Amino acid sequence: MSRIGRAPIPIPASVRVAVDGNRVTVKGPKGELARDLPQPIRIAVEGDQVLVSRPSDHRTHRSLHGLTRALIANMVTGVSAGFTKRMGIEGVGWRAEAQGSNLVLMVGFSHPVEITPPPGITFEVEKGGRVFSISGIDNELVGEIAARVRRVRPPEPYKGKGIHYEGESIRRKAGKAGKVG
Repeated sequence: MSRIGRAPIPIPASVRVAVDGNRVTVKGPKGELARDLPQPIRIAVEGDQVLVSRPSDHRTHRSLHGLTRALIANMVTGVSAGFTKRMGIEGVGWRAEAQGSNLVLMVGFSHPVEITPPPGITFEVEKGGRVFSISGIDNELVGEIAARVRRVRPPEPYKGKGIHYEGESIRRKAGKAGKVG
């Protein structure tokens, strides 16, 4: 049996979970999330925890069991604490700025790149413009926006210039060996 799927999801006191068939709605202090989950998986709220179970040991049911539990756990965490991805910029003269709710990146192009956040996502740029964070209650959306921002100028292996996740190790290459002789 799935070890992840078998674990109960604790519900904090400030969070409310409602299950209507295969639709789960989670309300908390930071907002509300709703999601349609796979049909054969059973979801039950018992006291202050959510239990996820599967009808059989069929391969499809096993694969959906842990996934469903992880999605619900991320919803509960998102509405209670939220999710944040921190990112950094490496490069001479490269920086990020916050203009209203938008993120403006100056990363070596002839023009600044402006990124407009979807509803529920906020950008926060730290002093100096070299480090910024992407925050929201939906883990999947925060990760997708972070990937889009990184895609503007991914880190290159020779000098390490680019936009990277905080803590990401960039694999470096040696470059040319030079002329010998």
